[in-house]
Amino acid sequence: MIQGFLPTMFAMPRKFRLKRLLDWFVRLVVAVPFLIGMIHPAAAQDVTVLEYQPRSMLKNTRFTPLASAKFPVIDVHTHFSLRQRGGEASLNEFVDVMNRNRIVICISLDERLDSSCGDHLQYLRARHPDRFAVFVHIDWRGEGLQDEPATWDCHREDFSLRVARQLEAASDQGGAIGVKVFKQFGLGYRNPDGSLIKIDDRRWDGIWETCGRLGLPVLIHTADPAAFFQPIDRFNERYEELARHPNWSFSGPEFPKREALLAARNRVVARHPGTTFIAAHVAGNAEDLATTGSWLDKYPNLFLDPASRISELGRQPFTARDFLIKYQDRVLFGTDGPWPEERLAYYWRFFETRDEYFPYSENEPPPQGLWNIYGVELPDEVLQKIYSGNALRLMPRLNEHFSRAIEAIDREGTGDGGG
Repeated sequence: MIQGFLPTMFAMPRKFRLKRLLDWFVRLVVAVPFLIGMIHPAAAQDVTVLEYQPRSMLKNTRFTPLASAKFPVIDVHTHFSLRQRGGEASLNEFVDVMNRNRIVICISLDERLDSSCGDHLQYLRARHPDRFAVFVHIDWRGEGLQDEPATWDCHREDFSLRVARQLEAASDQGGAIGVKVFKQFGLGYRNPDGSLIKIDDRRWDGIWETCGRLGLPVLIHTADPAAFFQPIDRFNERYEELARHPNWSFSGPEFPKREALLAARNRVVARHPGTTFIAAHVAGNAEDLATTGSWLDKYPNLFLDPASRISELGRQPFTARDFLIKYQDRVLFGTDGPWPEERLAYYWRFFETRDEYFPYSENEPPPQGLWNIYGVELPDEVLQKIYSGNALRLMPRLNEHFSRAIEAIDREGTGDGGG
């Protein structure tokens, strides 16, 4: 082949000779990776993005094993009805976890504002007095049909007035200390014509006013991570997560823009300065802390929790640390749990250490992006406010339970949560 190739090449005119050489060069470039693969078949494996689980090659980075939080904690964002399974035995096991981790009180957001109001709190406190508190969530549908919004309770003229009365009873007799609003408010609940219910609809003003009058903070989940509102394509930083859960995407034209949802929530906060709003998951905007900070500057009745968002905060540790220190009086600790004890350890590690590039979840793959996080090592005075001080200030009814619960933990130690 070579013997015939060279004479033929030199017999060609110069411009054709260069073209032929370029053609052979391209063929060689294409062939080399294939030949290398034949020699080293393990050089490259066919791995899909859903299978990709990278292992860091970093060595000698700091590892600070923390068995518990540095100071007593109130977790304001938990779901003991939605996430907890296994009945009383499972509850006892998690109270042991609480004891070991210095979590004094968990606030479950799963109490229903209906005829059963108070049952959830009674169940939690019957076995573990002082260790739990509850927020109620509003039943917008009532006995209406799921697929017929026109039959939903919230579209009756007296709905806001009846909810106000229910809130009074839940606070006085049911022991509720706050109200939870789920993200379906703005993304799922619908009007009789099929359109989505707007967060800032004036029909609900009486509800928010009642919450302020009763001293019930409103913990509201609005929108979702920014990537969930972007197309599921190669530019989406959470592509693999959304590929596994395409129903988590809100990028289609049938959904409102994320910015519109957040703006509607902020208008409600502005209209009700006498009501405390705790915007869940870093106010739904952990990717843009400068904007989130501007909201806190503008609305003195707005607070936030970091539940399920150390994954976002921990990948911007310098910005997150500055943010948490600046707004140390406006952040209440929350996890979105109950979680396994290993995940709780990542929270303490994030807030308390300078550790580098460690997991934010015990799951493989991690649930919110293929990255690791860094610790922000907050000062003690900031930790104490975020861990419990701000919650005790906003919800003074917790103070008595908090003191008694600490005494109980000291008395029982970290042993059997069954007591």
